Amino acid sequence: MRSREVALRSKRFEAEEKARKVEALEQMIREFEQMASDLQRQVQAEEERTGIRDPSHFAYSTFAKAASLRHENLLASIAGLRSQLAHAVRERDEARADIAASEAAEALDADRGRRRADRLTGLSLR
Repeated sequence: MRSREVALRSKRFEAEEKARKVEALEQMIREFEQMASDLQRQVQAEEERTGIRDPSHFAYSTFAKAASLRHENLLASIAGLRSQLAHAVRERDEARADIAASEAAEALDADRGRRRADRLTGLSLR
């Protein structure tokens, strides 16, 4: 196997890894968004149950406070994951572009090799 083929296989593997990372981040974001939505519904249900919606009220539900805090933490985590996702998408796209360039160079070399072989074959037939 030629070194260029090995390098191309390595680049493909790296691009696949980066694509898997993007998929994993997207899945985590979806799961966190679902958890945040569930927590928000739980807070609303608790506020309905107790009749107290003001978090600064002395009798505000401890559960609602804790769930609200967890909800805020999840939103902060989602923001961080979105930042990581944007970076991962850029890396994945760069890796794909690198593969495309390498494949184009490989095809060009193969075409040159065929033309050279055709010329040599044509010369030997004369």
